[in-house]
Amino acid sequence: MNNKNNRSDSVEVVDVTKSDVAEREESMLAFWAEHDVFKKSLETPAGSEPVGDFVFYDGPPFATGLPHYGHILAGTIKDAVPRFWTMNGYRVKRNWGWDCHGLPVENLIEKKLGLATKKDIEEYGVKKFNEAARESVMEYADDWKQIVPRLGRFVDMENDYKTMDSTYTESVWWVFKQLNEKGLVYEGFKSMHLCPRCGTTLSNFEVNQGYQDIKDISVFVELPLVDESDTSLLVWTTTPWTLPGNLAVAVNSEFNYDTVEVETEKGTKKVILAKERVEAVMGDRTHKVLGTQKGAELIGKEYQPPFVYLGEQDFAGKENAWKVYNADFVEVGEEGSGLVHIAPAYGEDDMNLAKENNIPIIHHVDEGGHFKDFVTDFAGQLVKPRDDKEADINHMDTDIEIIKALAGKGILFGKEKITHSYPHCWRCDTPLLNYATTSWFVDVPKIREDLVKANNDVNWIPSHVGTNRFGKWLEGAREWAVSRQRYWGAPIPIWKNTATSEYKVFGSLKELQDFVPKSNNTYLTMRHGESESNLTLVVSANKSSVDGLTEKGVEQVKESASKLEAVDIIIHSGFQRTRETAEIVAGVFGDAKVVEDEIIRELDLSDELEGGKWSAYDNMFTTWEDRYTKEVSGSENRRDVQKRMGEFIYDLEAKYQGKKILIVSHAGPLFALECAVRGLNVEEAQEYFDNENAYHQNAEVRQLDFVKMPHNDNYELDFHRPYIDEVELYEGEVKLERVPDVFDCWFESGSMPYAQHHHPFKNAEIFETEHFPANFIAEGLDQTRGWFYSLIVLGVALFGKSPFENVIVNGTVLAEDGRKMSKSLQNYPDPMELANRTGVDAMRFYLLSSSGIKGEDFNFIEKEVLELQRKNIGRLHNVLSMYEMFADGTKAADNSDNILDKWIVGRTHQLITEVTNGYKGYELDKATRPITEFIDDLSVWYLRRSRDRLKGEDVEDKTRALATLRYTLRTLALTMAPVMPFYAEYLWQAVKEDGDAESVHLAQWPTTVSTDIKVLEEMEQTREVVTQALEARTTANIKVRQPIAKVFGPDLSDDLISVILDELNAKEYEVANEVSIDTKLTPALIEEGAVRELMREIQGKRKTEKMEPQDTVILSVETDDEGRRAIETNQTLLTKTVGAAEIKFEMTNGQEVTNGEYKFVFSIIKQN
Repeated sequence: MNNKNNRSDSVEVVDVTKSDVAEREESMLAFWAEHDVFKKSLETPAGSEPVGDFVFYDGPPFATGLPHYGHILAGTIKDAVPRFWTMNGYRVKRNWGWDCHGLPVENLIEKKLGLATKKDIEEYGVKKFNEAARESVMEYADDWKQIVPRLGRFVDMENDYKTMDSTYTESVWWVFKQLNEKGLVYEGFKSMHLCPRCGTTLSNFEVNQGYQDIKDISVFVELPLVDESDTSLLVWTTTPWTLPGNLAVAVNSEFNYDTVEVETEKGTKKVILAKERVEAVMGDRTHKVLGTQKGAELIGKEYQPPFVYLGEQDFAGKENAWKVYNADFVEVGEEGSGLVHIAPAYGEDDMNLAKENNIPIIHHVDEGGHFKDFVTDFAGQLVKPRDDKEADINHMDTDIEIIKALAGKGILFGKEKITHSYPHCWRCDTPLLNYATTSWFVDVPKIREDLVKANNDVNWIPSHVGTNRFGKWLEGAREWAVSRQRYWGAPIPIWKNTATSEYKVFGSLKELQDFVPKSNNTYLTMRHGESESNLTLVVSANKSSVDGLTEKGVEQVKESASKLEAVDIIIHSGFQRTRETAEIVAGVFGDAKVVEDEIIRELDLSDELEGGKWSAYDNMFTTWEDRYTKEVSGSENRRDVQKRMGEFIYDLEAKYQGKKILIVSHAGPLFALECAVRGLNVEEAQEYFDNENAYHQNAEVRQLDFVKMPHNDNYELDFHRPYIDEVELYEGEVKLERVPDVFDCWFESGSMPYAQHHHPFKNAEIFETEHFPANFIAEGLDQTRGWFYSLIVLGVALFGKSPFENVIVNGTVLAEDGRKMSKSLQNYPDPMELANRTGVDAMRFYLLSSSGIKGEDFNFIEKEVLELQRKNIGRLHNVLSMYEMFADGTKAADNSDNILDKWIVGRTHQLITEVTNGYKGYELDKATRPITEFIDDLSVWYLRRSRDRLKGEDVEDKTRALATLRYTLRTLALTMAPVMPFYAEYLWQAVKEDGDAESVHLAQWPTTVSTDIKVLEEMEQTREVVTQALEARTTANIKVRQPIAKVFGPDLSDDLISVILDELNAKEYEVANEVSIDTKLTPALIEEGAVRELMREIQGKRKTEKMEPQDTVILSVETDDEGRRAIETNQTLLTKTVGAAEIKFEMTNGQEVTNGEYKFVFSIIKQN
């Protein structure tokens, strides 16, 4: 699928120093691979049999570049939603696909090969051009297969589909034939937008992707009337290059038109223009109105054309040219003259007017955008060239030459620069031409109402995209031009009868083969009887080897021959074992002609392999593909064998008519022959080999059903040009010729729901239960004019409903400066480098919680990713570290009566509800943002307030805290799994219990439970008291470590007051209307504050020394009498807090701590 946004920001795989976070993520990636987690998630989602199928369509990207942030945003959306539904028990198949066809690929190949035009391509050779395209489309596939999993995606990239696959194309044909049978396909001659450089027309939604604001020159031109040569019609146009093709002038019969006399440098002129435009057009020219007439009075008047080129040509309908006609589309606005120049071949309104009035439709410009030869003064010039500063080419160059010619003729009344929105090719940036030509259309207006109705049933995120941008587009849906005059694409399956011009649409290979002339030959294949080499399992690939039939082999052949009916020709490979087999069969049928043909020989292997074990030969290949591509010691590979066996059977078909032919060969070559006849590629041949009785047994005879098909040089089915056109089709005695076009690649990508499954040729019975429609799709906003549109048009046309039920539309990822990401500007961080610094989880979370998830463009700011990594992963990792420090195997539980535990359990339940609702509503920002808030609450409030409980001496309370924390972390791992799959897995492995799933991604989504809102509200009120009291401390310049006597606040429970006192380091709580604190500090409070300051420094020292909580120390303190008295007064608090087994008051060369008038010097020694 084509995604034009962010094309320039693709990146290369990089190798930079990895952070601990990145290395941890990669270890999780290895864990998933080792335990087949993705595969298991398909087989047993949420640890059990699937409750059903959640259908997801993944729009295929091009593999002609590397992933960029646009891919990463859409890809993360596509990963998170399926993960959520998998954890809810649904099977979510996720097969990767590649978009392979179309102008994007062709443009790349043209640049690579230095080809500028279609003529260049045809001189180079369509076959070679398409082969180059085929090779290029998978150029970066291996990189994608590295990068995509590293970005956290669960997707099957091995069993992928490609839009260039023959199976895919056959389904595209089926789709097209269904449309034709429903009366939705027709050939039409219409004014369309043509890219002259690409030499093809574009669909209306492709055109809409390429509008640019450019400067152009508009002109007013005088066209003298034939019967009043001193009076001219004044016409206006913004496309001077169309003036040599002028064939009429249009007016509105209801308008008033003035004849105006105007003074010019060359004298007085009389011109006719709309009354309402006189003052604006004349400007400061001296002029006067001579008279007024209705437009109806002008109709039928003849005038002199601006150029004589068409006048010198012979063509039908010439008598209707160069006259004035009425047209309702003529308007009087802020531009123009009220008279419209008509060039019927270059505008929809112009063409319609011409058809209504039998005005000739003639091209003076060819499809390459050049003036034709009869336009002698400008022949060969590009009418609207693409800007090229280096070559000093401007898109206005030709228009300027035309204007000069008009001036030379004395008929240029005026010109002015304008800025307007002009369509350009969405792939090559060439200005498009409005150009009348023949194309094949899907009649979308016929189903327009059905499209609108189907779209109303789709859940769009954001909703306004569906109702406005997409919905309005459907309301005005026009005919879809689906044919392209190009090369690298699925061929249009339309063949015309050369006698009647009637057309046929084929919907399958079989339908095509029904019209292939048949030789009426009957082909039988037979493997030789058992030979000595079969018994010893050795290679016997040399024709001169003595390797005849065994007695058993002779009997096998006789038995098979006895069951055969007479044959006309027996062909053998010339090897002793095949020759003897052929002779035995010939003895049964005396009239049979025996022919030796070495092309059907055994595999042609090197002499060094002769006589060796076949197993040794087989061991030279690690994969099935190796057998087709690897060359071993100058030996043939399977592809070579399939090619020669294919040549052999096609030659027989051409050489003989109505014969019964027995082919006696070897197991491998006969397998290759069957593959060639079926047109199997490497993967299909492996599937045939693995799942069917592919190899002939000794003396086994099979009938070989053969009909020619389009094939490449490897005798694989290949519908591409030129192979499709090498197969001759006949209807009776009349030849059928294919329309030479290929499909619009959007038609192919829109066929993806059917073509990826080779529907209806494979598993058709389960298509509408397991594959259609999609529960969910996601792509960028630009796809409302692309993939989303093609999907719904084809889905509604075929099945009467939208092929997708829910769709998330993301915006464009811009650089931090708001500009498009650009490699040359280096205005964005390399995604893989960023992944190595911050980890992928932070990037994923950042993208899914951004405004981009709502279809809005947003600036990618690296520091915000770093901040999210710190706030989410960093904080959570600290929480886990604290848990692991005190974990003792206590099971997870959510039933503690401790107020903090009840609160965090309530917050956990609230989190489950919010995240679940976000995913179910496909509002991923609502599914992600609550996680940050929760981690903040867990780390900053719950864990900090529970730290003393975890390391305290109250065993029962410690157990409750551990059980609650384990429950919370376990649940958090589940809820964050879709968005932060790596750390979720790491966390799960740390806190999961016996009986839990081996991976968080195989676990069941947590059940939504009711939340005790009162607990949450009261804790919120408590935290607000703390916040206001801390502000009061700051105002009074009292540190938090300095105890205060009293806090004043609202009436709360004793549990919550205890939390407040502990948090605020206060002694008492008194109910009051407003929150405040007692700022009076007694000597005892000041004394305790000094000790608490000392405690903080000691704790910092313990951390520096990397001590564990259970480690005890000998604390040495040097201080004065007041300091010693303070310590002794608060000794229990001090020793318990810092883990001091003993306090020594002595001289020490340690760390100094000063707090007001108190001064301490301390040192600590860890006890053994």
